[in-house]
Amino acid sequence: MALEKVKLGKLDVTKFILGGNPFSGFSHQTHEANSEMVHYYTAERIKQVFREAERLGVNTHLGRADHHIMRVLLEYWDEGGTLQWIAQTCPEVGSIQRGIQNGIAGGASACFIHGGVMDNLLANNRLGDVPDCIKMIRDAGLPAGVAGHDPRVFEWAEEHLDCDFYMCCYYNPSSRASKADHDPDAKEWFRDEDREVMTRLIAKLSRPAIHYKIMAAGRNRPSEAFAYAAKRMRAGDAVCVGVFPKHRPKELEEDARLVEELMQ
Repeated sequence: MALEKVKLGKLDVTKFILGGNPFSGFSHQTHEANSEMVHYYTAERIKQVFREAERLGVNTHLGRADHHIMRVLLEYWDEGGTLQWIAQTCPEVGSIQRGIQNGIAGGASACFIHGGVMDNLLANNRLGDVPDCIKMIRDAGLPAGVAGHDPRVFEWAEEHLDCDFYMCCYYNPSSRASKADHDPDAKEWFRDEDREVMTRLIAKLSRPAIHYKIMAAGRNRPSEAFAYAAKRMRAGDAVCVGVFPKHRPKELEEDARLVEELMQ
């Protein structure tokens, strides 16, 4: 499979990026689905997905800079794996700076600030903390980015940040004003109008965008979701999707093929 590559700063990444939420049980559906993912995804099964992604021509995984994922990546690389890692800071492990340090120490090829954290900082008028964090990533020689569910994050970033890429969520499913990390008990909503607002904004952004949660955490059909994204992705953009092959064994292959067919 010949997947096109795009650039995030100096980093070449395939237009399809393997996401990591399912590896850590973030289904954005139910407690039962979260638990099912955690029990299914042993370290060996995560590595199997990494190897399958490699076979399909994917060259990048986007995953959490926590000790679980860092340990699995270490094993995978020691066994000869070649996927590069874009590290996502995690509010559960501590400050933004701690997440960045984890990414740097863990062998990341790029790093970005968690979307819930950016939403929370926006809601609490604390985005002034962010430029120094971007500088910390850049000083380590890595491309730097920010994520967000609220489009206003990127409107602010366009005015105040010099970063290499944006992680743009198609949906804004819950408020992060009081808590930056995902709350599995919080009611979530996935509205078509949210993805329309985000994709209209993406068209105006000055940096490459990684489009994520395009399938509304499993609520949209893959064929529809990838076709929608393909029409709205710019030449330098990429898409990030996690997979759960317990129920769809060929899910990763099918998703990568949709990217190859629709986004070339």
